[in-house]
Amino acid sequence: MRRAPKRESMPGRRALVGAVRAGLGFGFALLLALVAVPLRAQQLTPAGLWQTISDVDGKAKAHIRIREVQGEYLGVIEKILNPAKQGERCEDCPGERHNQLVLGLTIIDGVHRDGDTFRGGHILDPDNGKLYSVKLTPIDEGRRLEVRGYLGFSLLGRTQTWIRLE
Repeated sequence: MRRAPKRESMPGRRALVGAVRAGLGFGFALLLALVAVPLRAQQLTPAGLWQTISDVDGKAKAHIRIREVQGEYLGVIEKILNPAKQGERCEDCPGERHNQLVLGLTIIDGVHRDGDTFRGGHILDPDNGKLYSVKLTPIDEGRRLEVRGYLGFSLLGRTQTWIRLE
């Protein structure tokens, strides 16, 4: 009758077990990384409440709520920080926005995801009533939002950095 060899006497068994464990650990880490990257990218959206910062004087101006509705991002002025401007109307705004209260005005519309950025829509500057193409880019792990308004090409425009409040 033949006996099975003792575990200690099997050459290379420990090395084999170590290699299998290392392979499983690497495979798990790789799987986790592959799942985490798309999840993180999905979480970085412009949806939320943002505090606008003027690119002219660096002061906070308003709070904008950006919502995603059926794949389109819309931004509405939720709060105006200057009490003297609370009742202002957008006298120079085009179309249906003309003479509307600035508070509650939709200033971002038609924006869709395009990779890591969001574009394809427009942003309205209620100070002068001008409508610009817009590109929104979440940065700093989604804590800030680069808002680029431009005419024609993205090179011809200006950028503000908004701060996430929610």
